[in-house]
Amino acid sequence: MILVVCGVSGSGKTTIGSQLAKALELPFFDADDFHPQTNLQKMKNGTPLNDQDRQPWLETLSLNLASWEEKGGAVLACSALKESYRQTLKSRCRGEIIWLVLNGSREMLLERLNARSGHFFDSSLLDSQLSTFELPSYGYLVDISQPLDEITARLSDQLLATSKSL
Repeated sequence: MILVVCGVSGSGKTTIGSQLAKALELPFFDADDFHPQTNLQKMKNGTPLNDQDRQPWLETLSLNLASWEEKGGAVLACSALKESYRQTLKSRCRGEIIWLVLNGSREMLLERLNARSGHFFDSSLLDSQLSTFELPSYGYLVDISQPLDEITARLSDQLLATSKSL
């Protein structure tokens, strides 16, 4: 099973993704760990990434997703803001990817971002991500206004039931 937890920064991708990976007994990966240093520096400086910045990163993630699929699956936390990005991510996988799309209000997201310390993402970039984000018509749309533990428990139950029927 390949599961991609996507959404803008501050939506809880890493927290929810890592908890789901543990519950599903799958390895967890954070797409941020695959960014080249130049991308990280741009975001730290408050400069939004463009499609050219993201493309090599997305290609690397696509290769990794295919490799993880062959090894039995994984959970990836990745913004995957545009449909074209999601198409690149899934391009090398043989099976279906399960998409969990985390969505919440700008106010909640900004509050979460401002509460972070030591993270490379500058909260001034939130509006850029929100304007770029293309909500898919597929996958699980997850309202992040509930406590993260409740979200994770509900999703774990649903995904475990789904994986047993595959």
